[in-house]
Amino acid sequence: MSAMQLVQHVVIGNQLALAWADGGETFIDLKKLRQACPCAACQGEPDAMGFVVKPRVVHTERSFKLLRMQQIGGYAMQMTWGDSHSTGIYTFDLLRSLGDA
Repeated sequence: MSAMQLVQHVVIGNQLALAWADGGETFIDLKKLRQACPCAACQGEPDAMGFVVKPRVVHTERSFKLLRMQQIGGYAMQMTWGDSHSTGIYTFDLLRSLGDA
């Protein structure tokens, strides 16, 4: 079993709890998780010169309600939020780092 394999996930209050195959656990505040969405609409993407301009993202109360999680292959999760945003692919490495920060 890979150490980065996700075994279980559950929302507890305003946190996402993740259990990993290596026995580790990660807890991430849902607001922090949504604000860290790695998609281009939230974080920007490089232009032809390599410059990234981060777009202005407006969140509402619904933005921080996690409705659904879907595993993407063996490396990431895709979240669907209460404001219908669902384009972010959160790698397992990213999820672990958000919990450790």
